[in-house]
Amino acid sequence: MESVTDARGITLVCCGLIGTLVADDGLIERSFAEAIATQGVVSGTSAFARRMSQVHKARGKAPGDVLRELFPDNEPRAQAAALAFDKALPDAVSRSAVRPLPGAVETLDEIRAAGRQACVLTSLPRRVVDLVLDATDLRGKIDIAVTAEDAPRGFPAPDLALTAMLRAGVEAVQDVAVVHDTGAGIACGRSSGASIVAGVLTGPHAAARLQAAGATHVLGSIADLPGLLASLDGATGVRPHSDNGASRARSEPHGSAATKPAAIDVPTQASADRPKLGRQLSARTPEPPGPRA
Repeated sequence: MESVTDARGITLVCCGLIGTLVADDGLIERSFAEAIATQGVVSGTSAFARRMSQVHKARGKAPGDVLRELFPDNEPRAQAAALAFDKALPDAVSRSAVRPLPGAVETLDEIRAAGRQACVLTSLPRRVVDLVLDATDLRGKIDIAVTAEDAPRGFPAPDLALTAMLRAGVEAVQDVAVVHDTGAGIACGRSSGASIVAGVLTGPHAAARLQAAGATHVLGSIADLPGLLASLDGATGVRPHSDNGASRARSEPHGSAATKPAAIDVPTQASADRPKLGRQLSARTPEPPGPRA
């Protein structure tokens, strides 16, 4: 069995959506504010401030899980707030000028040109993801989108990342990079065994929070990702391996070891700290999960 430190080349890059590829502009937290207001928790009160602080810390988790944390002893209120959120966020996306972050389009193009697959990975519902991808013209830039409905558990559990790996047919978890703007998304990548788990500072959480969740690198934005991947390709002397015929036809190196990514390397115990979950993955697509509770 290969160690996660073995050089195989990154073949799948899983990126968060709002806050990683797409500008946040407060869409999600405004939608949470509208949702808890339906339960009598309104702006200007200490209860509102306290719950919005909880929302900020919990960003990245599935909305229903966040609202259960906000109303821990009252499941009916949590469910009612979740229904309100499910209406508020699509409405907010439809009303807003949603746009990709600077460098996002170019980064996705570079990922795919290098023979890697590009994936969106999010705990948000599919219909919100579809709205955002259409509004930003990013749909044609990605190969896979894995959303809340596609796995039993959202972030910080590893389920969404592992589902993406299975759908992409990667040979092993160390062939994967996960890039996210929240601590919960970083924790998902770390627990899935991905060899690169990079935090970006364009979302709600600061570098210290991303590092504490297990980030191997912290980037200023998604625009810094190609430089990081190129530097690692150059350092290991390997190229992504893919079943994509176009990628097999390319033999020129992608980038150079001299490329200087704008990244903070976070020291890790590469082998000792890596989770042993799913070292080698079957290329088959998993059975669809059963109904969510």
